[in-house]
Amino acid sequence: MRITKYGTAHWAGGLKDGKGTVSTESGALSAQPYGFNTRFEGVAGTNPEELIGAAHAACFAMALSAILGEAGLTATALDSKSVVTLEKQPDGFTVTGVHLTLAATIPGATESRFQDLAAKAKAGCPISRLLNAPITLEATLST
Repeated sequence: MRITKYGTAHWAGGLKDGKGTVSTESGALSAQPYGFNTRFEGVAGTNPEELIGAAHAACFAMALSAILGEAGLTATALDSKSVVTLEKQPDGFTVTGVHLTLAATIPGATESRFQDLAAKAKAGCPISRLLNAPITLEATLST
């Protein structure tokens, strides 16, 4: 099975005075504003790190749900959070870490089994593995 999904971004202007919007194929996000101020100054709107965090938290919860099912367990609640850290480095801004947290209610699960299955989901979640994926680029210039 293979699926493809996409997100789009539009940007106009310089880094600090420019404005952008992001949208998703599904329409869940449609022309959601983002910019320097939403990324670095706490202004309302979204930013790339927040979007990666939401995608990672969702993917992790789904992966864990599948792994729990394989183990004969079903969660009544999986509340996950993915905190993405962006830091200024000598060569530019870099995502330096991602921290997952999970609060789970899983009837019949032991602490030891839960920790093992959660670690397996963290390692196997497609978004966790994304940072190791090849990235391709097709760039077209209009003047």
